[in-house]
Amino acid sequence: MSSDVNGVTNADNGPQGLNRTPSPEDGRVLGQGEGHEKNHLHRASTMKGKFKDQKQKMKAMAKPPGGFDSTPFPDVPPGYTIKFTFHRAENLPTADYGTGSSDPFLTATLSTSVPTRHKEDPDLVYRTRTIRKSLEPHWEEEWIVANVPASGFRLKCRLYDEDWPDSNDRLGNVTIHMYGVNESWEGIPPPGRVFDVKKRVGSKRAYLLKAATTAFHKNASMTPRLYISAVMLGKSDPPHGHIYTVGPTYYFKHFSPMIGRMTGIKVNKDAAADAQSHDSNSTAQKEPNNTNKKTQKYDFQANEIQLAGPVPPKLYHRFVEFRPIIGVLFRSTGFRGHILNKALHHQHERIYNFDKSTEWGTFEPCSEEASLQFLKLAHFDEGSRVFTYVLTLDGLMRFTETGKEFGIDLLSKHTMHSDAQIYVACSGEFLIRKVKRPKTSGSTSLSQSTHTPSPEAESGPSQENQAAKPHDYELIIDNDSGTYRPEKSVLPDLREFLQRNFPGLGIVVLGCDDPEDQKLKEHQRAVRKQEGRNVRMTLNRSPGSSSVSSSDISDLDDMEQAGDEGHKSKRERAWEILEEPRRINEALNPQSSHAGPSTSQAGGVHASGSGITT
Repeated sequence: MSSDVNGVTNADNGPQGLNRTPSPEDGRVLGQGEGHEKNHLHRASTMKGKFKDQKQKMKAMAKPPGGFDSTPFPDVPPGYTIKFTFHRAENLPTADYGTGSSDPFLTATLSTSVPTRHKEDPDLVYRTRTIRKSLEPHWEEEWIVANVPASGFRLKCRLYDEDWPDSNDRLGNVTIHMYGVNESWEGIPPPGRVFDVKKRVGSKRAYLLKAATTAFHKNASMTPRLYISAVMLGKSDPPHGHIYTVGPTYYFKHFSPMIGRMTGIKVNKDAAADAQSHDSNSTAQKEPNNTNKKTQKYDFQANEIQLAGPVPPKLYHRFVEFRPIIGVLFRSTGFRGHILNKALHHQHERIYNFDKSTEWGTFEPCSEEASLQFLKLAHFDEGSRVFTYVLTLDGLMRFTETGKEFGIDLLSKHTMHSDAQIYVACSGEFLIRKVKRPKTSGSTSLSQSTHTPSPEAESGPSQENQAAKPHDYELIIDNDSGTYRPEKSVLPDLREFLQRNFPGLGIVVLGCDDPEDQKLKEHQRAVRKQEGRNVRMTLNRSPGSSSVSSSDISDLDDMEQAGDEGHKSKRERAWEILEEPRRINEALNPQSSHAGPSTSQAGGVHASGSGITT
């Protein structure tokens, strides 16, 4: 062993330089044979390096980074379960000039000193419902969180004025630091402590108006106030090191009629018509002769349902970085990544939009009520729907009716549902079926479906009465997601989690590579197409765009008139003319084409029969 003058150890058995190839710097000229040998060795090492790099690239393409992550939870002492209650706010500024009030809601972010499995794991966030037209909102909403460490927590509450479709106006924030908790911790008992809201980050426009109105009142204050309480509930159950939401279990239903019309999605105007015998107090039962109970409307529904935690530790998946641009998008690195990430967040907000039509409610966790609420969000088995879902690390399940036909402008539908989260618990697709023989919630085998396409059905479901109990339905769920590629081996853990949250509902999990899974989804789409409900997209634009021109309405009317054939793009019409030159008259005179069916339509087969357009 030897060391050079810089102190770097050389691992050779002799002094440095005895066994190395001579160079021109040694004071002599290399011979012809020696130079040729050196060049040959250099080329060989270069080719070997290129081969190694190519092999590494092929490995990365075959198994790109991402997917299932086996990182365990950190080993930390047991934590505590704390119940936060957001009581009310007062003296808020006026953010809506038209109504002279605000539509306030609150988001709370909880952060602790407990290390996460990865630094990209998101903090816990809770959102209250929106109180309409109020400057003194009363929420009285609870948020129960488990495994808060003894070192304490930081709770940051942000107040907003809901202002769809524009950006929400900030009304200020409150930050609560608690530097230690234990079983004897007194907490902040109800009716809560008063916290002054910091106005510095609030809307300048709203506080300018408030300053103008309070200038004429001597004792008026410009500072809003927020009432919050926090109560210790005791030590948390394992797994420790996993901070999660225990309750409440709640749901949000987001509606977008414009997207519903663009995609051709219809729902019953009376939600009770989805399951006529489900609710004894429903309009459909009280008025059996009501002709509107099956009347349908265009609407696209996005659902969020908070389930009772904890999510099983094995349900932990990272986005698959099969292209470098994917990593740039998720991490929001660089100018391009920042733009793409922001656009994707904007698209998520367009689909899961909060406005006056948004519905909110709570239900008893892990109960039959929870199962029925989930079935309501999925419209029971009405319409032979296929849903795309994402389950977050905190047990929030987001899903919409999309299937293979719904096109997202950026990347994939699962990225949109997750709001570009780097880690999720699981993702895929699912469907609901009504079964002939009731199955227990622990069933792992498929039952026979009772839903058959009705030849008379044009836009409505089968006319048979729906069952009233969850055990008459079956949830078939898989891991069909190219964005996160959930591991098939964790599906039993997913089934166990769903069985606990949806008792009575039959849960069947299938791998996306299972032929039975593909067969079931294809059957759902075939039934849906036969009933005249295939999902179709038109116009290469943001599906949540709030502005619609007269030409857009005309295109939508043409699409609706075209039925299952869909609205053809310019490219599709050009290809049809090349294939059948005699159809050039139809392209030049589109109005005359509605007089009768074309030759390509006579056989009932069309190039865009799937209803997908570009």
